[in-house]
Amino acid sequence: MKRSLIMSALLVATLAQAHGPDGDHQDSSGATPSAAGLSRLPDGSVNVPMLAQRRLAIRTEIALVSDATATVELPAKVIADPNASGLVQTIVGGKVEAGPQGLPFAGKAVRRGEVLAVVAHHAEPLALSSQRAQLAELQGAKEIAQKRVERLKGLEGTVPRKEMEAAQTELASLKARERAIGAGIAAKESVIAPVSGVIARANVVLGQVVESRDVLFEITDPARIMVEATTSEPALAANLGSAAIKSTPGVRLDLVGAGRSLRDGVLPLTFKATPIDGAQPLALAIGQPITVIANTKQSVKGYVLPAQAITRNPANEMVVWIKSGAERYIPQPVQYQILDANRIVVTKGLGEDNRVVVQGAALIAQIR
Repeated sequence: MKRSLIMSALLVATLAQAHGPDGDHQDSSGATPSAAGLSRLPDGSVNVPMLAQRRLAIRTEIALVSDATATVELPAKVIADPNASGLVQTIVGGKVEAGPQGLPFAGKAVRRGEVLAVVAHHAEPLALSSQRAQLAELQGAKEIAQKRVERLKGLEGTVPRKEMEAAQTELASLKARERAIGAGIAAKESVIAPVSGVIARANVVLGQVVESRDVLFEITDPARIMVEATTSEPALAANLGSAAIKSTPGVRLDLVGAGRSLRDGVLPLTFKATPIDGAQPLALAIGQPITVIANTKQSVKGYVLPAQAITRNPANEMVVWIKSGAERYIPQPVQYQILDANRIVVTKGLGEDNRVVVQGAALIAQIR
């Protein structure tokens, strides 16, 4: 008799702990732990023994209604700051040669004005032969002018001074023309870094022949990175506050400008990316596609939970796991909005006093 009373008391206590999504009591049928321990019950709930809960580090908290700032998700990509990045191109084209410190590679730090490479220009055969013929003609004319100047110097005092000056001027002109054509035959272009930063992309190797306007190197400052998001709502920019990058904590985005002209049907929004911890570099790459979560000036009422509390059920629905007993967890489909990179707000599906799994939900969802 005494044993029956004890079992009845335990059953009543278990029923008192079981709360559904709307605070109603749930039937504890099927909640008896199986001999195997971890198991998924026929109604879709999961049985997790206390020892397994400690090993899986499962944590729960009671969901409370609060007002949260509404957010929007914007597709975006990482771009370089135009004032701290640049492209290195060749003007005339030619054969690539190493600079004083060799060819730079991706990731190498360079300074503004540093010679990165040398491009040796090679003219077409006919043009080159014409230049050499013209150079030989100038060299012959220069020798004649040089001898004439020397002869006039020997007759100084007997020839007019203006004739001497004319001969010297002609000689200087021939020398300048010879230097100009000679430099054009063996022209070399020094490729110089326009800004200080890091080589983000290197597109050349020794001996490569490049054309005019080819991009040889791309330089960027990893500490000065921007994010360009897009939206189809022209009024959204005036309603945005702080922003963050989804799944990339530690980065703060500040809106610095919004476009006023449609580009492919959308308006660009430009954000400046800065690390929350100034000592840590930004873990972003130029051109990387990302999702921006921007706070608006509107508020939404719901249950604020960590983003890891959301999982998917076999029907691919978004669910949270509710603890309905000491060792029983039931999946509850919900609707939610993203607040930032680490938090979400559930707007539909939860009720008062639901104990929601906020750590280890993904592990519970894997139990079969």
